[in-house]
Amino acid sequence: MTDELVHLEVAAAIATITLDSEHNRNALSRQLVTELGEHLATAEADDAVRVILVRSAGRVFCSGADLSEAASGGMEQGAQAIVALQRQILAGGTPVVVELGGPVRAGGLGIVGAADVVVAAESVTFALTEVRLALAPAVISLSLLPRLSPRAASDVFLTGRTFDAAEAASLGLVTRTVPDDDLTSAVQSVLDDLAKGYPQGLRETKALLNHDVIERLDALGGDVAAQSTRLFGSDEAREAMTAFLNRKKG
Repeated sequence: MTDELVHLEVAAAIATITLDSEHNRNALSRQLVTELGEHLATAEADDAVRVILVRSAGRVFCSGADLSEAASGGMEQGAQAIVALQRQILAGGTPVVVELGGPVRAGGLGIVGAADVVVAAESVTFALTEVRLALAPAVISLSLLPRLSPRAASDVFLTGRTFDAAEAASLGLVTRTVPDDDLTSAVQSVLDDLAKGYPQGLRETKALLNHDVIERLDALGGDVAAQSTRLFGSDEAREAMTAFLNRKKG
């Protein structure tokens, strides 16, 4: 039996979902995305749960797409799964909080963009590195573009540069940043506040907030998934991904 890469624990009205695939820095492998979606559905269906927390067990929150999988096979199902995952977070009636204690790269920012509240430690760094692999942040643009101004999106999408948590907050990508030592208590404060809400109030307020984003996702999801599949399957991207993986091994 394959070891679980994502864990779910429910206590005191809070469902905690932990990404725990440290061997590949919580890359969005087929297994991790599937398990994350399943645990989100389980938490959403639990009447005792008022808020969902997504966090990571290791040093990295998420390193983006699993390039080993991408380099060895088609990405059609993977692209569609990331679209579906973002929609699941956005359309669910239970608020989703993301705790960032480590860096986030590329596809992992789709989880950040779809979440309702994101609290990041000051040391966390971010980067949308797709252009450096002959790719584009296609499927995650569905949740990220509504969060960012057009100028900010052009900057971080096209340069692929690394930026810090303070800048991420100023761009609208995260809700707030806190000193690293205060991350746990700051997240708990957010969870406590959200848990005071009535399910109907939380559900209906989320629907108001996310209506336009979901509408855009439903209209464009198929197109950007197809774009992502085409780019991952291109010779240029395969060459770039192979070179990147070889550098990691070296």
